[in-house]
Amino acid sequence: MMIAHVVAVRNIRSVVENSMKKEFFEREIAICQELCKKNGSKCSWGSCDNCGVIPLLYKLYKGELYEKESEIESLKRKILK
Repeated sequence: MMIAHVVAVRNIRSVVENSMKKEFFEREIAICQELCKKNGSKCSWGSCDNCGVIPLLYKLYKGELYEKESEIESLKRKILK
């Protein structure tokens, strides 16, 4: 039997270093911004209000976890302004 020591971290950069390239991150953010403006806060996947793409991109590229609803809303407002 193996026992693993688990440590909760707020910033996962130490766990996953740059699992996404900057160009891909910037291109995906630009797509979200464009579709939000063009389609009235909607894309083929649904409404921007219910979307988790932006927090996921930040998690994969920058290693930043956004878990609280207020943090996620603030991030989306900043990106989709």
